[in-house]
Amino acid sequence: MMSATSTSAQPRIYLRPGFLWDAEDAYLFDIDGTLLRTRDRIHVDAFISSVHRVTGFEVSLQGISMQGSTDTAIIREACRLGGIPSQLVEDNLQAMLDAMCAGVEERRNELRIDIMPGVHDALAHLAGQGRLLGVATGNLEVIGWVKIEQAGLRQWFRFGGFSDRYPIRAELIGAAARKARDIAGAEAKICVVGDTPRDIEAARANSLTVIAVATGSSSFDELMQHEPDACVTSFADLLVHSGSAK
Repeated sequence: MMSATSTSAQPRIYLRPGFLWDAEDAYLFDIDGTLLRTRDRIHVDAFISSVHRVTGFEVSLQGISMQGSTDTAIIREACRLGGIPSQLVEDNLQAMLDAMCAGVEERRNELRIDIMPGVHDALAHLAGQGRLLGVATGNLEVIGWVKIEQAGLRQWFRFGGFSDRYPIRAELIGAAARKARDIAGAEAKICVVGDTPRDIEAARANSLTVIAVATGSSSFDELMQHEPDACVTSFADLLVHSGSAK
């Protein structure tokens, strides 16, 4: 999937007055479209093959909105559209999720990953400021960590929130925020970082600040309609405004 912006696009940045993007105590990063992009079909194919392997049914992801969704929600929707009886889906959901994880794990070395502009520097900057970094993603846990590891980013992240138990993004963000506060303290200020309107909505549902990066399918203008605390064309552009370092 192509990015909504390119590295040659005119940089754009919005910071809510008074918001210092690097001054929160903990950060929850989305993975796909935010930290990295995969240029293969390994994750997508895992949905289809896992359903067929477990249930014998053929499904397609055509017509399913995957932007900002979760693996658990996507596989349920694919099964519904494929006419699989709901009880059969629920009885076999965990087996299908396990098969998905196994399929991606087996092919981890085939993943073709691009890291988004400025990600390494942004993570290094936040870590250098003593910020706690975690991931909060619609990926299943095994799949999310495989991508992070294959991208060479695992060193930065101490914990994560995933869709294994939370098919609704706002719920997984809430669970990740609780983990962050278990580590950083009950009063820790937490910021969500994502590339879709659903990331912004999930942050707001949990009363968290949010940084939106237009490196996924949503444009800068589309993200701005949802009133994030910060919005940038890329992390590289955000690093120019390192408020807490001044």
